[in-house]
Amino acid sequence: MRKFFLSLLAGLSLSAAAQGMPEMPQLPKDSAVVMGTLPNGLTYMIRHNEYPKGQADFYIAQKVGSVLEEDNQRGLAHFLEHMCFNGTKNFPGNSLVSWLESKGIKFGAQLNAYTGTDETVYNITNVPTANTAVTDSVLLILHDWANDLLLDPAEIDKERNVIHQEWRRSNVGQMRILEQALPKIFPGSQYGHRLPIGTMEVVDNFPPQALRDYYEKWYRPDLQGIIICGDIDVARTEEVIKKMFGSIEMPANAAPRTIFPVPDTPGTIFAGGNDKEQTNSIVYLIFKQDQIPVELRNTPLALTFNYVFAMIDMMLNERFTQMMSSADTPFAFAQASYDDFILANTKAMFSVIGAAKDGNVGETLKAMYREVLRAARGGFTSTEYDRARAEWLSAIEKRYNNRLTAENGELTDPMIRHFLDGEDMMSIDDYYTLMSQSVPMIPVEAINQAFAEMITQDNRVVMLLLPEEVTMPSEAELAAMMQSVDGEEIEVFSDNVRTDPLIPSLAKAGSIKKQEKIKEFEGTECWTLSNGAKVYVKQTNFKNDEISFSAVAPGGLHTTLKSATPANVIALREIFGQEIGIGAYNNADLQKYLAGKKVSLRHTFGFYDTDLKGSATPKDLPTLFELIYGTFTAPTFHEEEFAAHQSLYINLLQNQAANPQYIFMQDVAKSSYKSPYRQTLTVDDVKNSTRQGLQDIVRSQFNDASKWSFSFVGNFDPAQLRQLCEQYIASLPSSGKGAKRVTKADTALEINAGSATDTYTTTMETPQTWVMVCESASVPYNSVNAKLTAIVGQILSARLLKTIREEMGAVYSIHASADISETEGLNTALMVPFPMDPAKKQEVLDAIKAEINSMATNITDEELNKVKEYMVKSYAEKAEQNDAWASYITQWVASGSNNFSQAIEQVNAITPTDVQNFIATMNKQGNYRVVILDPKQ
Repeated sequence: MRKFFLSLLAGLSLSAAAQGMPEMPQLPKDSAVVMGTLPNGLTYMIRHNEYPKGQADFYIAQKVGSVLEEDNQRGLAHFLEHMCFNGTKNFPGNSLVSWLESKGIKFGAQLNAYTGTDETVYNITNVPTANTAVTDSVLLILHDWANDLLLDPAEIDKERNVIHQEWRRSNVGQMRILEQALPKIFPGSQYGHRLPIGTMEVVDNFPPQALRDYYEKWYRPDLQGIIICGDIDVARTEEVIKKMFGSIEMPANAAPRTIFPVPDTPGTIFAGGNDKEQTNSIVYLIFKQDQIPVELRNTPLALTFNYVFAMIDMMLNERFTQMMSSADTPFAFAQASYDDFILANTKAMFSVIGAAKDGNVGETLKAMYREVLRAARGGFTSTEYDRARAEWLSAIEKRYNNRLTAENGELTDPMIRHFLDGEDMMSIDDYYTLMSQSVPMIPVEAINQAFAEMITQDNRVVMLLLPEEVTMPSEAELAAMMQSVDGEEIEVFSDNVRTDPLIPSLAKAGSIKKQEKIKEFEGTECWTLSNGAKVYVKQTNFKNDEISFSAVAPGGLHTTLKSATPANVIALREIFGQEIGIGAYNNADLQKYLAGKKVSLRHTFGFYDTDLKGSATPKDLPTLFELIYGTFTAPTFHEEEFAAHQSLYINLLQNQAANPQYIFMQDVAKSSYKSPYRQTLTVDDVKNSTRQGLQDIVRSQFNDASKWSFSFVGNFDPAQLRQLCEQYIASLPSSGKGAKRVTKADTALEINAGSATDTYTTTMETPQTWVMVCESASVPYNSVNAKLTAIVGQILSARLLKTIREEMGAVYSIHASADISETEGLNTALMVPFPMDPAKKQEVLDAIKAEINSMATNITDEELNKVKEYMVKSYAEKAEQNDAWASYITQWVASGSNNFSQAIEQVNAITPTDVQNFIATMNKQGNYRVVILDPKQ
């Protein structure tokens, strides 16, 4: 087997494989998928799945994208996607969105679409399936998208403004440089001129008939696939599809679906440019590769190649991560990947992207290329490969162990890719069996020989995206840099792996002193440990191979503000909170230590509490406890790694002053908070943060276990969990005093009271106005008010989408978020941040204020019921999710409010009057602030 894989991979081009090898066997398809093709050419795939129960996901995938446009059609593929939500034969006007929302399907979250260069995919997910009339109607929507769009000229004209705002929002520095570079990167290719957003000249001026012609030419059965997965009757659904879609006629003399190859190119293409609003010096080093031929994508050969590419990515990225732990590295970050060649699915690429420190693109390019050559010439080591392979195998093992509760999204993606690209559609049972048998047989020598073949002197692209003040090297200078690296004697990589234990010694184990059932959460127990810490445990069978973890301690950062500088607090909250090592292990060491283990742990440093969240498989649960123990006993910022991260973030932030969105964030913080601890992260904050200062803050949050409450939810062995809690948590340092919840906010940290409008200006290459509308109030915290807060945000979002986007065309997207915290004070905020057309600013501001005021007297049953349907469905899903239970138990500990157990009953009991009274309470307090960033004239 080892010799077979060596001979298969060494020097083997993919195109040669397609032409010269004997026909290879096809991989088995998932037998649970019912697949067929109608006489008109339409493909369908249907799969039964009961997680989550009572729901299904519906997709229509089209083998159509912007690459098929003519020059005078640029933008029509994307425009057509928008029009699918603006009137169909059976759902005219906005009734499609309105009807789906009445079934708890939210526009944007569960009703959406995307347009690429080669494909367009629409989704309606989390559809309730108890009533077949609902699922039949969803299929009718897919049918209308496929064949019965109205394309009303009046609706088209309204949508021109919306797409113009989408272009305005996306036309930032990096996109402008890329658009200029693409024709050079794709010489003589359609892909060089087919960004899906198109040109505004076409978007603003095309006649409606042009969109109709494009629709009728390309939206046709032979290019369409219906994909459905969920808690449905497969046989019945298949019959409905046959009847509903079988009548769609395949056009006579249909235009061929042209495939646009990307030609090979000699040497290196150098492309890129400068822009005033480009915030970082970005370097791309690309090696074009042949795609796996379509006829081989469902064969064992494709699986082998994809595995090889995954190993190369993982091992090279580990090397880059290790380099980023040194302050002397010329790049702030670098990452390797194997993917489609930028916009084209007919060519692949191995690429490295890096961000140069201090604009030093030459040294960054050389360092990236040097590491690529180091791996290509010297190969990867067996220890690197062991870690990467173990990590990869553990991921598919977890999928296999959880196969009976796989969610719809995990199952639909391979179905979609099988239709669009011909990729395999194996069951996880078959995939796990095949890969578990074959992967151990693939030696590191095969990986090394394959990578060496990928790194050539031809088919290369170097692209630079640079701020205006950074000098663009000439092509000759860039070529000379790469030639100089070619001539170097590059030392073979040495893999340094720590062998000392992560936890050198453990304190004497403690014990469980008290055990009691928690009536608020069925099936939950509380263990009080000998050091005063509390552990909440709930055993479930939602996922066979999953345990979710959450922990909280009251107090938070406000207890340290007298001794902590604003720079250290802001830097910890924004960037350094996840950069904490344990004892002698820095972050890079930890990543190597955790290879092959499915464990995660994250820290959140709030002003009034500190949180930990994580997860593990049952077999890796002891490792999670090691991380918890190390976080409490030896959280460390290592000197060299801290200096490297400091350098990284300084370089990532130093040009943000040219970014209007970053300037807007600063302006919002400046207008909203007086406290220096509440401001936006700046370069000076990073420069002024200190390793010791950050370490002191972190250790102050973990120095007393009696303040902490821990929650474990999932498929654990109770006896093992008890032993681990006694050894790793009950033994932690403790005062035994515990801690009280923070019930009243520190007024210095609160949002500013009162009403005001603050207007700022800045230079913008693409003028747009940024706005933040925020209404704040003091509202008693309880589980009902928490749900009313969420309802207010969702109703306002729906109203603003209808008014500001659909009717006024002033924005591409607008969303209201609402939040309520447990502390007394101005603890409730309704926020609406968005960019918009500057010409419509006052009209939009007036409309938002009018909508918020009208909600105090006018909430309809229809709009409230839509939100309630969505929330009830969401709570039903969460009732079978480990992480939701862990989070809600922790929230109950932190606030004293049980927001989960009676959630559905509480939501159903809320009336329009309740919502009106809630928003009226907010309105009466008179805290309405608007922050505006306008373009300078």
